[in-house]
Amino acid sequence: MEEFLPHGAEKKQTHFTDFEGKTSFGMSVFNLSNAIMGSGILGLAYAMANTGIILFLFLLTAVALLSSYSIHLLLKSSGIVGIRAYEQLGYRAFGTPGKLAAAIAITLQNIGAMSSYLYIVKSEVPLVIQTFLNLEEKTTDWYMNGNYLVILVSVTIILPLALMKQLGYLGYASGFSLSCMGFFLISVIYKKFQIPCPLPEQEGNLTGSLNATLVSTSDYQNGYTVLQAPEQGTCTPSFFTLNSQTAYTIPIMAFAFVCHPEVLPIYTELKDPSKKKMQCISNISITVMYLMYFLAALFGYLTFYGRVESELLHTYNKVDPFDVLILCVRVAVLTAVTLTVPIVLFPVRRAIQQMLFQGKDFSWIRHVTIAVVLLTFINLLVIFAPSILGIFGMIGATSAPCLIFIFPAIFYIRIMPKDKEPLRSTPKILAACFALLGVLFMIMSLSFIIIDWAMGGGKSSGSH
Repeated sequence: MEEFLPHGAEKKQTHFTDFEGKTSFGMSVFNLSNAIMGSGILGLAYAMANTGIILFLFLLTAVALLSSYSIHLLLKSSGIVGIRAYEQLGYRAFGTPGKLAAAIAITLQNIGAMSSYLYIVKSEVPLVIQTFLNLEEKTTDWYMNGNYLVILVSVTIILPLALMKQLGYLGYASGFSLSCMGFFLISVIYKKFQIPCPLPEQEGNLTGSLNATLVSTSDYQNGYTVLQAPEQGTCTPSFFTLNSQTAYTIPIMAFAFVCHPEVLPIYTELKDPSKKKMQCISNISITVMYLMYFLAALFGYLTFYGRVESELLHTYNKVDPFDVLILCVRVAVLTAVTLTVPIVLFPVRRAIQQMLFQGKDFSWIRHVTIAVVLLTFINLLVIFAPSILGIFGMIGATSAPCLIFIFPAIFYIRIMPKDKEPLRSTPKILAACFALLGVLFMIMSLSFIIIDWAMGGGKSSGSH
């Protein structure tokens, strides 16, 4: 009945996949949670430092609720026409232009996300090896070269996972990835009670970036030499903050729950699927990530307050670059980021198949070829375009609002029959307002990026 289609015993339900859904409820939660979780969690403490605790909590809650509503629109549109592919919803709503717009947005957004993850691998793995080997300076050996390491990780870990036929098989990898981020969260909470304020430094590891000066009489807490900061209120949390950096932190939070390209593929592979069941999976995933995001941001901020950096782990590095726990945390975060790449790759491959090979039977040759070409292209981007953050910032500012706000709303307005919900009905008016919000957000994000570029492009705030 939820599909608003006539039901009859002789009418067989249409399946738009090559297989019956076999993925369990729990594995689907793992996969969607892993799709939501991104490297942006490392920048949320910085976002809180530039918004204040209360404003941060308000914005994070608003984004989580809007994301859940957006998924509701996608699932409702999917249920009306019996289609569980984002691109096909676009085709049903606006024909070929709608399908191409959705496929292009998914491709650009997810390529940008995968590139940002592999860029983290490229920059962080050599530092992990350097810390593990207890080297003061980086050597020229091949295993310290990020370009070689990102290729090695792509070939040995990401590619085998990306070659799996069904997204559901990645549930175990997603579960392990989430456990790594759970370890990251526990470590951040633990470090809050180990690192005193003002910021500490081990003797001999002083850094000017902390802007702290030694007092004549040194204090010692938890084995650290405490550096007394000259300014007042350094260790006092701010509940509401507005400054020049606040605007740059908003996109971090707005994109914190981007998972919409993965929702319908996960729905397709769900065992005994229903709109209510998939909405429940989405709500659980969003709630879990909401709690992880808030706790990581809160305890990271309460550890360093206004001195937290845009990448949280870098701030810990300035306290003690050879801290074993932080080394383990870096490995856990790298593991989580690496295992997220295959999840993000699936919708891109599906979008390419919808654009170029629609209606054709499953082919292992095509399946493998698309994955290899995508990973090769992304590796080349990461290796030869080290300053790609501005480009992907532009992509994120355009494709992400389309996938989160604009497309779900306008597809719903077009697909929902007018005899069921007239244009002036409350649900369609809400959907129209939701699309307008996405347009405003796109304009705002593009404005911030253009202003940032005009000022020298030094204010990069990261991506999901």
